[in-house]
Amino acid sequence: MSYFVQVVVDGLSNGAIYAALALAIVLVFRATGLVNFAQGGMAVAATFVAYALVRAGVPVLAALLAAVVAGFALGALLERGVMRHFERGEPDTAIVATIALLLLLTGGSAFFFGYEPHPFPSLFPNRTFEVLGVFVSLRSVGTIVVLLAVMAGLQLLFRSTKLGLAMRAVADNPESSALSALPVSRLLMVGWGLAAALGAIAGVLVAPQLFISPGMLDFVLVYALAAAILGGLDSPVGAVVAAAFIGVAESLAGAYVDIVGDDLKIAVPFLAVMVILVLRPQGLFGKKTTVRV
Repeated sequence: MSYFVQVVVDGLSNGAIYAALALAIVLVFRATGLVNFAQGGMAVAATFVAYALVRAGVPVLAALLAAVVAGFALGALLERGVMRHFERGEPDTAIVATIALLLLLTGGSAFFFGYEPHPFPSLFPNRTFEVLGVFVSLRSVGTIVVLLAVMAGLQLLFRSTKLGLAMRAVADNPESSALSALPVSRLLMVGWGLAAALGAIAGVLVAPQLFISPGMLDFVLVYALAAAILGGLDSPVGAVVAAAFIGVAESLAGAYVDIVGDDLKIAVPFLAVMVILVLRPQGLFGKKTTVRV
């Protein structure tokens, strides 16, 4: 029994990594109505800001705050300089533009810092403690607590604040929002900035476990997209729950299904995602939309 619980705890630890980036994907979708494939590149670029400051002797927490500010500025700049030109175009074109931004940001990070991985200090002590025969990492617990706080903050932002409600209105119908005197362009810029700032938090939380490199979040982005889609692209709670499900399913499959093992365990949660989405296309916590034609 303790082995089973240990496998589940390890799965939740992996799920916390996926949830960190999934929340940023949900944020930019709720703010702009766009799936942002550049989210991983934006998070890595902001994390490298924190890395440079840490190497210069700045404490990790102060470096994180600076990375959040830099991430917001980067997201706002990319929206103003690139994505605004696709606001009234085809959504598919905008998605391709985010893929191009991902490649550009990854290449830029490699140009300045190289491709080799670098160690990154953790915000939390790198210690484990034992509870009823199960070993739990203090770093993983801290990451989960931060993610739950971010999730609650996003829920509060989009449900209870004027800024969040205005961002949702712009994402749903920018034309009507403009007619209602909402500053559409400014709100889109803020949405991208907040998503990049959240990506900076995700990157700093993940970097101590993965080591920081330009491709650090490449495979995490795949899991994060799956979690965001499975949970419902408009639901921060759904993203966290789905990321936990994917992490635990992957961990259990690798531990208990011999034919799967470590090599094929990645396929198990994605197979489950496909089955669930066939039964519920809007995701576990997403809202079904009706389009009148």
